[in-house]
Amino acid sequence: MGIPTDIVLYTAATPNGIKVSILLEELGLEYKIRSIDLGKNEQKEQWFLDINPNGRIPAITDTWTDGTPLRVFESGAILQYLVDRYDKDHKVSYPRDSKETWEVNSWLHWQMGGLGPMQGQANHFNRYAPEKIQYGIDRYTNETRRLYSVLDTQLAKSASGYLVGDRVTIADIASWGWVASHAWAGVSLAEFPHLEKWLHALLERPGFEQGRHVPKPHTAFELAKLSPEEMDKKAEETRRWIQESMKAEAKK
Repeated sequence: MGIPTDIVLYTAATPNGIKVSILLEELGLEYKIRSIDLGKNEQKEQWFLDINPNGRIPAITDTWTDGTPLRVFESGAILQYLVDRYDKDHKVSYPRDSKETWEVNSWLHWQMGGLGPMQGQANHFNRYAPEKIQYGIDRYTNETRRLYSVLDTQLAKSASGYLVGDRVTIADIASWGWVASHAWAGVSLAEFPHLEKWLHALLERPGFEQGRHVPKPHTAFELAKLSPEEMDKKAEETRRWIQESMKAEAKK
């Protein structure tokens, strides 16, 4: 049994979605799961927009200290909220007045503003665009590789094997799911030995192993074994949904 909370996690099996479930498992918190069917655009329904006006996963609801409902959306904000409120013993964080806290937040915002968007675009042009646009593929794949190099350089200097200090933090959690999906974005880890070691070392932690399978089994490592042609075939259904969603958004 975990620590009781009123948290409900609204999520899907994406690199952003599993950030939150991994952290919840690392903190040992009880939470309820509401799986969002992205293929049916459930995230665009009004009940969900009342939780996240941007219509994206993940989001959480909780009860604030005065008993009133609370919503938190954007994965980075959720990670910060969870450690600020629930990690009083600093299992995966540092005291707020420490230098390490600002280092953690720097890496968190680096991921939110850089790694996630750039790798997301690499995914789009490699897998989901209706035609192969080589400029887009090269632009975003190469930028993702550059960002992986930044992580690899940081980890090469780390005595602990974590991005900041002597413990796993939301800096690691935020980037882990994206790096786990490297092959889907067309990026190899062969040139990033410290990053590859970090990826698999974190997988040995029960919180990562359990959290990555919420709300359904995490398949990034299995997908990495497919050939490029098999990956393209696997992407077909999602490609159609993305194109339809883009058309629908353009009409609004």
